Amino acid sequence: MASSETTMSKADFPPEIVHLFRKRFTYDKQASWQLPGAFEILTSEHKEFDHLLSQKESLNGVKNLLSDKKLDDWHRHTSFTNKAGRIVPEVRRQANAELCTQAWCKFHEIVATYPLIPDSAIWSYEINTIHLCEAPGAFISSLNHYLKTKGVRGDWNWVANTLNPYHEANDGLMMIADDRLIANTLPWWYFGPDNTGDIMTLKYLKGLQQFVANMSAIHLVTADGSFDCQGNPGEQESLVYPLHYCEVVTCLTTLSFGGSFVLKMFTLFQHSSINLMYLLNCCFQEVHVIKPGTSKAGNSEVYVVCLGYIGKEAIQDQLTKMTSHFGEEIGSKALFSHTSLPDSFLESHNKCCTFFYKYQTETIHENLQLFSHMGKEEKSHLDNLRAAAVSYYMENFQVERILRKHWLVRNPRVGCNLNARWMGTRNRRTDTFNERKQLEALTWDEKVAHGYFNAWLKDHIQGNLGQDSFLEGSTSDLSYENWYFLQGQRLTRIHSSPFCDSELLNAFNETIENCCSGEVGSFLLPDCPSCSLQAADSLVSQLLERVDNGHHILVIGASSVYDVLNRRQFIAGLLESPTPCSPFSVLHDGDLVYQQQLLQHVLCALNRLQSGGTLVLPVLCSLTRFTAGIVYVLHHCFKVIGFSCPTSNLTPGTNAVVLCWGYCPLPGPVLQELQQLKQLVDQLVTSKETKQVLEFVPMEELLKGPFLEFLWDLNSAIIKHNLHMIGRHETEKESCNSDPVLKRTKVKHAS
Repeated sequence: MASSETTMSKADFPPEIVHLFRKRFTYDKQASWQLPGAFEILTSEHKEFDHLLSQKESLNGVKNLLSDKKLDDWHRHTSFTNKAGRIVPEVRRQANAELCTQAWCKFHEIVATYPLIPDSAIWSYEINTIHLCEAPGAFISSLNHYLKTKGVRGDWNWVANTLNPYHEANDGLMMIADDRLIANTLPWWYFGPDNTGDIMTLKYLKGLQQFVANMSAIHLVTADGSFDCQGNPGEQESLVYPLHYCEVVTCLTTLSFGGSFVLKMFTLFQHSSINLMYLLNCCFQEVHVIKPGTSKAGNSEVYVVCLGYIGKEAIQDQLTKMTSHFGEEIGSKALFSHTSLPDSFLESHNKCCTFFYKYQTETIHENLQLFSHMGKEEKSHLDNLRAAAVSYYMENFQVERILRKHWLVRNPRVGCNLNARWMGTRNRRTDTFNERKQLEALTWDEKVAHGYFNAWLKDHIQGNLGQDSFLEGSTSDLSYENWYFLQGQRLTRIHSSPFCDSELLNAFNETIENCCSGEVGSFLLPDCPSCSLQAADSLVSQLLERVDNGHHILVIGASSVYDVLNRRQFIAGLLESPTPCSPFSVLHDGDLVYQQQLLQHVLCALNRLQSGGTLVLPVLCSLTRFTAGIVYVLHHCFKVIGFSCPTSNLTPGTNAVVLCWGYCPLPGPVLQELQQLKQLVDQLVTSKETKQVLEFVPMEELLKGPFLEFLWDLNSAIIKHNLHMIGRHETEKESCNSDPVLKRTKVKHAS
């Protein structure tokens, strides 16, 4: 460590650093703090406390001073003024910490400050924990580090939850993109009966109870959930309350007697939050609120630490009433009325709110002052404080080094984060809050007029997209023994995909929703004169480059390609293609009937092909796990696969063709498994149930690097070309509508 970071005595640390790590409040619990009966709870309307509401308005007034600041400029500034800003990289370096993030350091600070692991767990040599809203998994890796370095003996079993980053119905912008831990520890993550990972449903709570039923006791529950509230930061507390309610009730339902709970919250001014804090104070022997020093001092984030649970048996009636309000009713009624809250509790809670309000507003004002003026003296002072914060953290929270063999994931093999194309796909917002609100207020036509499509308008296709994207087959490692048919609620929209950039998919979905009538809805977009669409002769030439003489070529759907092959006297067969779908649907390849037909045609082709044969398969895209599974099968039974895009002129109603060379017949058991899958899909199509098969190849297999990159290339090519075509159409339409002469000409032609 540098000389400026050498060990100091506590008396030597600057007061600013001591205060940074002493933002803690403890409720002075009284015997009179008792839960009301079940018949009294969730019966009252919400009624705010005026003095706390005025404090909220005052804090929002201070936050509003940031509304005209560019987000990237302000983030860069507050990252520098963050006195704890050097701690994360230093802990990563010195302690060899796994998945070391700000959240990792916050949790280590908490677990080193409070006795989260009850003595009963340590004595029994078995520690069981649940981690809600945990992505990407920093609390888990931090706890693992703590247990390993502190010599806590015994078996540690954990279960984690988050919004499933691989479920197509989940909004990609609501999830954490980092899946390094998730992808490599999937058996420990419980996503619920519907596979979404949404804890705000009663079916998830019941499913979780069954999932952890074999654990002897649950000693610790953590909940680190939040929503993106950038669109309305002043109402973060009320927006996140339904999630906090579900996190608390889930904890109280699963935690064992004497256990601990750590809950992330924000400001605590509103009646809903006050009620949750009273509930926790009645259910635990001790309740503390801490703002970790490694949490950015200018935000509202705090952690509620609850110790010594009284047990669910003591509050069973109240819990039954609270769980009945999961779903749409969350937050519609107040948990407790004003008369249920003792004056002594309200007095203690008011002190808590004032305590953290003071620190946050002071930090914002300080950052604003430094934003206007940051001289050499100020920079030097901040540098010294940041160095001192590292020393304080390492010394006071006793961070010790861990060997890699003690990590949870020693050699990560799969995951979107291991794909270089995936990293950093979320663009950091560079606009101000005011600019974002102005953009949200624009109509679709105004967005088009302001250049919404500019990024894609010049992206003309000059030949075959995909001509450099080939994937060598791996026919020897098809581990079909691990396949399972995961069913879930039938998809109505593809919100996200692990096989595509989230921003790109969101742009495509927004475009489809605003351009789904007329020509676009019927996929009758005029050709772009600057694009060179793939011709049948060109595609055949590409095919024949890798085809050995005498080997059979099977074409699905693309009759023009089949005709060219026949003219060139190649042995070719033609299968009917899946019924054309609109390539402009937010359901994309998630339609159950489309998936049924795709699977049917692939199975038919594999049964007809001979060893060494070639297959031409038209596809809409491969955004779902189901279609990705089919491509995965092709990857494992052909020596090489590639794709060609765009091909809508060759195979109407599709966007691309997957090209497969060198067929290696599948083992009998694999074909039997695929036949069983087909039978299940056929049943679901005709069934009154609204379910479909979401996944049949394990996600760990679909996330392997080269295969993941192939799907990434395929989906990106398809979406970018479609955005180019729709953008050209919409921009021309906008120009025509804004030009009086063109507009009159258009009306004349229409009549």
